[in-house]
Amino acid sequence: MKILKPNDLKRDSSLEKLILQARDAAYWHAYAPYSGFAVGAVARDKKGNIYRGANLENAAYGVVMCAEVGALTAANVQGAFDQLEAIAVVGFSFHPRVDCSQIVTPCGRCRQLIYEASELSKHIDVFACSGDLKQIEQWSIDEMLPRAFGPKTLGIVSPSSPAKAGMAPFDAKELASQY
Repeated sequence: MKILKPNDLKRDSSLEKLILQARDAAYWHAYAPYSGFAVGAVARDKKGNIYRGANLENAAYGVVMCAEVGALTAANVQGAFDQLEAIAVVGFSFHPRVDCSQIVTPCGRCRQLIYEASELSKHIDVFACSGDLKQIEQWSIDEMLPRAFGPKTLGIVSPSSPAKAGMAPFDAKELASQY
């Protein structure tokens, strides 16, 4: 783990952009009426494309979607899940009182998802940040989730999707002829 200072962001504009966009995702797009805690996450692939997520709560607390899940899902839908190199996570309390001083790290479920993406892309840096950005920690996912359990543990080497397995694409005309 490496502790970053605000000046480190000034020297690395792509990292600064990643972290600021994660904070913006939390501020503008988090849906957190139950906890009053907003979290934003932005994943970046090796080509520099970004994928945003914000936490999405609901009255059935166990069905909450974490910001990291949103960012990883957005990357997956765009075909970049296996090309990720970094994810920034920023969070802060906004109700009943504002507190932007605490570092937010991915929960266990999110660490597992990030780890599985890193198995495909070979390495993902995780930037855990406080809402005021006065505290930023850089971790490799291997540091955050040592001795992780994943596909290799299970001996799984199968393709991760129908397309990667070589399955023929669906024919749009076939569906249209059925109706």
